[in-house]
Amino acid sequence: MIRSFFVPLLAFSPLLAGPAFATAPVAAAPVTGDLALVQQHLRALDSMTAAFVQTDRMGKVLTGTLTLKKPGRIRFQYQQGVPILIVAEGGALTFVDYSVKQVQRWPVKNSPLAVLLDPDRDIARYAHVADGGDPRAISVEAADPKHPEYGRITLIFTREAAAPAGLALEGWVMLDSQGNRTTVRLSDQRFNVAIPANSFAWTDPRPRGR
Repeated sequence: MIRSFFVPLLAFSPLLAGPAFATAPVAAAPVTGDLALVQQHLRALDSMTAAFVQTDRMGKVLTGTLTLKKPGRIRFQYQQGVPILIVAEGGALTFVDYSVKQVQRWPVKNSPLAVLLDPDRDIARYAHVADGGDPRAISVEAADPKHPEYGRITLIFTREAAAPAGLALEGWVMLDSQGNRTTVRLSDQRFNVAIPANSFAWTDPRPRGR
């Protein structure tokens, strides 16, 4: 179930870091409206902690805590008894499975989490505001129309005066190319709080001398 969350992060790599965006010959149009507000929020967000609830396509639920600190650091600490850790530090997104002593790593920039971790990223190049039907919320959908096989991610924000730029990230929904949905909902968000540097340390389960 946890892999159903992690694998879609990697499937988006061409969307957020691919050459179509990195070498676009024409400058992106100015960001306006709610999309501009979302970009202001992301650039004003230096750190965040939150509780999360993750639901996969089968309805199975896991909980945990999220810790984020720019630039480039994030940690998904799952509930007690779940031997999985997802952490980004030093430019790498790391998936650790302690049950089988396995570690997999990919560049942070090759995941949709880059939109949360890189304040300089221009979201107008790959995202648009979707009609969520609730004026209190803003839904931003990111997808590459040239590659529907990459799936899509929708970030959901609510209007909250005390949050950076007046928005709070409430969670996101990922759909892979087969239509499998993974939903992450956040609660108890705390923005721009002090986070110790060792919050993103992790223990490598692989045998020494590998």
